Amino acid sequence: MIQEATLSKLSLTPDMLWPIAQYKKEGLYFYLEATQDVLPNGRVNVENYGEMIMLGSYSYLGLIGHPKINEAAKAAIDKYGTGTHGVRLLAGSLVLHNELEERIARFKQTDAAITFSSGYVTNLATISGLLRKGDTVISDKLNHASIVDGCMLAMANHVRFRHNDMEHLERRLQEARRSGPQSRILVVADAVFSMDGDIINLPEVHRLCREYDAYLMIDEAHSIGVLGETGHGIEEYFGMPADAIDIKMGTLSKTIPSAGGYVAGNNELITFLKHEARAFIFSAAIPPSSAAAAKAAFDVIEEEPWRVKKVQENYRHFAGRLKDAGFDLLYSQTAIVPVICGDVEPAAMLARFCRDQGIFVQAVVAPVVPANLSRLRACVLAAHTTEDLDYCANVMIEGGQKLGILS
Repeated sequence: MIQEATLSKLSLTPDMLWPIAQYKKEGLYFYLEATQDVLPNGRVNVENYGEMIMLGSYSYLGLIGHPKINEAAKAAIDKYGTGTHGVRLLAGSLVLHNELEERIARFKQTDAAITFSSGYVTNLATISGLLRKGDTVISDKLNHASIVDGCMLAMANHVRFRHNDMEHLERRLQEARRSGPQSRILVVADAVFSMDGDIINLPEVHRLCREYDAYLMIDEAHSIGVLGETGHGIEEYFGMPADAIDIKMGTLSKTIPSAGGYVAGNNELITFLKHEARAFIFSAAIPPSSAAAAKAAFDVIEEEPWRVKKVQENYRHFAGRLKDAGFDLLYSQTAIVPVICGDVEPAAMLARFCRDQGIFVQAVVAPVVPANLSRLRACVLAAHTTEDLDYCANVMIEGGQKLGILS
């Protein structure tokens, strides 16, 4: 007989990596807070906190609530309703989905495009679907979790190279080519890294991929609308030809104020993904309102180029104020501004200080980033006023001094 004491059930959940209970007890927990209203000039009304300056948003061009985008979404509901009839491969495709994919392809100067239900599953499905046993995927060490998970799900050999280290990438390419001279190699990297705000060295990555007969995939989740004179992304930023990247991935939920993700590329790639990518085949189609909103947003980016210039100007102003005060912003060059605080506690306390002064910004700490690089991740928007950005900088500087982050 099994003793009754041995029949006690283990906990449903393993130990958490975040000390949530402690954060809440100390008043440092500021996550999952609900926005009640979106206000002008990059402000929001937050439940239990009132009006705050939003410094944590991915709406880099301030397109959430844009009247043309809202009207497109409303018109799509009037015409198609709120959902689709299923998955795209069967009854779920609308003319609107085809129009959106054609619009993305024009924006990214490719033959075609495919849309998925989220940016996360776009990376997961594309990487795992394309690669086979014997192939190699080479990933930047700081790539987004969706890329990492796609690499882990694939049957290919998965190796990483040190962040933006081109010499290390070349060694990885040499190793992969020696071990499988006839195998396929895919190099994948973020265009703009979501925690550090820096930019992949695309010219050198492209050169190395061509030299070693590797394919190149770039995730532009945080670069569309931010990089390049007109916001068309990393190729425009570096003045490179439209065919420099083989697989162009992006999201429809950041600069584009909707939901979903996409891949743009040649006809062969897109046809393959539409018939082989499991997250496309087995996931419901993007709702009509989301597809229409995304399509309209690409139009707005091209029709209102001032937004691109404004977000770049706002970044330079805000980051300049923080740098002059002595904050370490790593190698950020974009709308993502990592305000390094050192250890976990000062980062959490500075976030609380900002919250108490009406600024919506959160601490990013271990295990998401190394503990000694705990930070506030501030996101600058085109919608922000100079006055609000100066206020945010002043509060962060004051808090940094009081907490000993700044000398």
